[in-house]
Amino acid sequence: MSAPAAGAARPDAAAGAGPAADARAGELWAFDDATCRELAQRYGTPCFAYRAATARAGWERLRAALDAAPRLAGRVRIAYAVKANPHPELLALLAGLGADFDCASAGELRAADAARRGRDGRLFFAGPAKRDAELALAVALGARVQAEGWEDLARLDALGAARGEVLACNLRVHPAAPVEEERAIIGGSGPSAFGVDEEQAPELLVRARRLAHVRVAGLHVFAASNQRDADKLLAIHAMVLLLARRLRDEHGVRLEQIDLGGGLGMAYAANETPLDVERWAAGLGALLAEHAWFEGEVLLEPGRFLAAACGVYLTRVVRTKLSRGTRFALLEGGLNHLLRPLLTGQPFPVRRVADGAPSGPLAATTLAGPLCTSLDRLGEVPLPADLAPGDLLAFGMAGAYGFTEAMPLFLGHPPPAEIWVA
Repeated sequence: MSAPAAGAARPDAAAGAGPAADARAGELWAFDDATCRELAQRYGTPCFAYRAATARAGWERLRAALDAAPRLAGRVRIAYAVKANPHPELLALLAGLGADFDCASAGELRAADAARRGRDGRLFFAGPAKRDAELALAVALGARVQAEGWEDLARLDALGAARGEVLACNLRVHPAAPVEEERAIIGGSGPSAFGVDEEQAPELLVRARRLAHVRVAGLHVFAASNQRDADKLLAIHAMVLLLARRLRDEHGVRLEQIDLGGGLGMAYAANETPLDVERWAAGLGALLAEHAWFEGEVLLEPGRFLAAACGVYLTRVVRTKLSRGTRFALLEGGLNHLLRPLLTGQPFPVRRVADGAPSGPLAATTLAGPLCTSLDRLGEVPLPADLAPGDLLAFGMAGAYGFTEAMPLFLGHPPPAEIWVA
């Protein structure tokens, strides 16, 4: 998404801006009903709209919590996970706030590099199957590579030799201890495409010492996704720090950096408890106090936490129907715009945009898109029983894992506009 979709508009601001600029990052919708109606009328539907003030508020809250915690001030780098939403306006905003960038492709490397021009933000490059050209680009851009195994280390050694340098990298380790996730996405102790298994790390480190132009200088463990329980996040961090100490004590690895990955969760429903960021940050500071042997940098890779709340997806109801006891609302857009509900089983929060008239009782409604496949479902949610064709729906938390995680080319429907609002 290095450019808006065909016909899309990205104004610097929209009239009727909606919520105040200090809107909390945990809100389900970044725009009020009046603004949603105006955006839909001005730019058409379906469309995505993103609010800069909400993304900024999320960053400022996270940065303030980390800087206020003992032993964290000045030690924690925040590398925005570009995969959550690579909108160029969002990348530029975060770069201006001091973000680093966690990238997982050549395209993300280029987009993040363009956003950080003239600033001090660093790039980090991860991925289980890096191609030669991608590794070469990462090194040329000065990115810190998260090595996934021997192949990455050997190729980095060759690149370092060609440049006459010794390249520092992090080693991604897949931990042996199981990690609890509400929805299994990246955790678990079974087989993984990511990193080197913890039990195989010692042998790999022995081999790595023979390489003259690359050195393992950091540890990378990404073990959870969308975790809203501060205690569970801290338990994962404690496991990573213990692993880091073993690598130092038993294998002589000099760790300049520990990358704790992402996993900072966001609520997708009003009855879900949001992550207590301040409590989590204070707990992380306490963990580092317990591990005073480590004096290096800590890296975090939040994506959803910084991007989700800033976006909404607007689409209209085309028709409703009742099929053998199930009530359907058929929408202008489906998994060609929002694939996450199909992948995770969790719908985005959704509401009917009010037109001023009182709303009646709610009824369970299965949301389906326009695609000719029974997979095109956006979840079953409670919506007004009098939902009718032409009604406007707003999907919240759509700023992360929205359009760029979807299937826009499937069946050739036109792409939605993407609107950036100050």
